[in-house]
Amino acid sequence: MRLVLLGAPGSGKGTQAQRLQAHFGVPQVSTGDLLREAVAAGSALGRAAKAVMDAGQLVADDTVLGIIRERLARPDADRGFILDGFPRTLAQADGLAALLRELGRPLDAVVLLDVDPDALTRRLTGRRSCRNCGRVFHLVSNPPPAGELCTSGAPHELFQRDDDREETIRARLEVYRERTQPLVEHYGRRGLLRRVDADGSLDEVQARLEAAIGRS
Repeated sequence: MRLVLLGAPGSGKGTQAQRLQAHFGVPQVSTGDLLREAVAAGSALGRAAKAVMDAGQLVADDTVLGIIRERLARPDADRGFILDGFPRTLAQADGLAALLRELGRPLDAVVLLDVDPDALTRRLTGRRSCRNCGRVFHLVSNPPPAGELCTSGAPHELFQRDDDREETIRARLEVYRERTQPLVEHYGRRGLLRRVDADGSLDEVQARLEAAIGRS
């Protein structure tokens, strides 16, 4: 099983990628995690990425693809992988396709976790963080348990991050839509795209994902 998982902020993409990893026994490949790992390891690609990141610039696609190539060479990726966070542009999609052709491991499917923008906004604006311990809660779906104390010994001191304010979220979702729509059309033309309704419980969404993957 070789997948790309697409989803807007708040769609549950990271959580579902972890669930698929546990269920199918194939690794979640997050480009953000890979970059941090390569930098920490001090590899040649990691050093190149660090220099660019330290300068406040975006890491070149060739560098990211090189890091993905190294990750897919590990034994745990022999049975497949779930790409999370890549590709983000058509150029990256073309580069990924060329890499996977070279490796003889083409994609089986590209799954889009589809959620109504208003529902996403409600999800994200309900998030609250504890000022003391850093835990993240949700006012509706995951409030602090009654009577639970923070590590400080007092009740959790909840606040809303600037990133979770409605105007910020709507701007982020618009940027995501503009960047992702060309990818959706690109993979749709190639018969790889699967749309999954990501509104519902974690178990419901996972069941829909597994059904969509089974059709690939």
